[in-house]
Amino acid sequence: MVTRLGTHEETTMQMHDHRRLGRELGLFGTDPLIGAGLPYWLPDGATIRHTLEEYIRTAERRAGYQHVYSPVLGKRELYEISGHWSHYSDDMFPPMDLGGEQVVLRPSLCPHHAIIYRSRSHSYRELPLRMAEVGGMYRSEPSGVLGGLTRVRAIQLNDAHIFCTLEQVAEEAGGALAMIRQAYRDLGIVPAHYRLSLPGPGGKYVAAPELWERATALLTEVLDAAGVEYEAAEGEAAFYGPKIDVQIADPAGRESTLSTVQVDFHQPERFDLHYIGADGGRHRPVMVHRSIIGSVERAVAHLIERHGGAFPAWLAPTQVAVLPVSGDELPQAEDLVRRCAEHGLRAEVAAPEDGSLGARVRAARLVPYQAVIGAREAAAGQVALRLRDGRRLPALPAAEAVTRIRARVDARGTGLWHEDAPEGDPSPASRG
Repeated sequence: MVTRLGTHEETTMQMHDHRRLGRELGLFGTDPLIGAGLPYWLPDGATIRHTLEEYIRTAERRAGYQHVYSPVLGKRELYEISGHWSHYSDDMFPPMDLGGEQVVLRPSLCPHHAIIYRSRSHSYRELPLRMAEVGGMYRSEPSGVLGGLTRVRAIQLNDAHIFCTLEQVAEEAGGALAMIRQAYRDLGIVPAHYRLSLPGPGGKYVAAPELWERATALLTEVLDAAGVEYEAAEGEAAFYGPKIDVQIADPAGRESTLSTVQVDFHQPERFDLHYIGADGGRHRPVMVHRSIIGSVERAVAHLIERHGGAFPAWLAPTQVAVLPVSGDELPQAEDLVRRCAEHGLRAEVAAPEDGSLGARVRAARLVPYQAVIGAREAAAGQVALRLRDGRRLPALPAAEAVTRIRARVDARGTGLWHEDAPEGDPSPASRG
């Protein structure tokens, strides 16, 4: 049965469509000469992307991950060993002949990380070994399904692989799920639901029933320990193992997977990975795949739609709009922008020639903080702060205003001021 949306719902969907907002806000674009499914990032969009990537890298470093870089190309043989070629080749770009070898654009980072792991021997004392990368991968998506940032052919994936003992799997997978939930709180993302993705009839899966059962039991244990409600879904597993999928929904209610945690017994065996145990023998590690925010493209698309362009203060491309009432206050406004820059804040002057004060306030409606400087504030070295949600604060010394904004940004989350609730619920302006 097809449910027809009402006029109000259709309007809301259109208002929060990330493709429309992305163009209007100058975040990203596309061009036929570059190609379908290959968006480019404009300065404000690049700022959001960079901030998001650095947030993830920082969270990973704190959680004990080591970062690597790996090439976006690999020999066809690499993906034959991993199983991607036999199970996933329909979604891969055709091989390129280079010097008598067939090379392909990678569809996944895990084979590269497996190779990096096996580049030297490892002791059980090193495990768990957590390896992370924000890396490029490529999917040969049909042109008919491409659109905006949600279905693209060139993907930047927040990916990581944990090499650990069987006894460490549940704790490591649970830690990855906890990182996902914290990131969602900081970003103001509300998951639609959690899914335990299992194999289904007729799919291309590696044949290892005992390993599938063991991996499924471990992920079930993780979900139960986290206390989250979830549903089992057949036919949604990766070809090499079951996974936890965190589902999000767009304004139309269409669901997609953003974050995943997967248990993989298959690739460690295919790549002959091992570690030296306490007994001096060779043992096979387990590979836990996890992605905190999935692809950067899909994450940014969802954030645009979730917040309607009113991003959390720490993520906003411009965090402070400085509005001098007249040209007389321009020196103080420019000094405040410099002070913000010294504290790592992104600030811009909205000068009087850009329009009346009211017009400039409206133009900066998506900026978290608006710092108004009139003659009185300029004389006293103060600023009058307006928050994006409509609140006006008493005039503050400029240095104190910058320090307090910096502290709020450092705290992450979606609250705009220090007394705001820390739970991570979107602020009124970002609820849409």
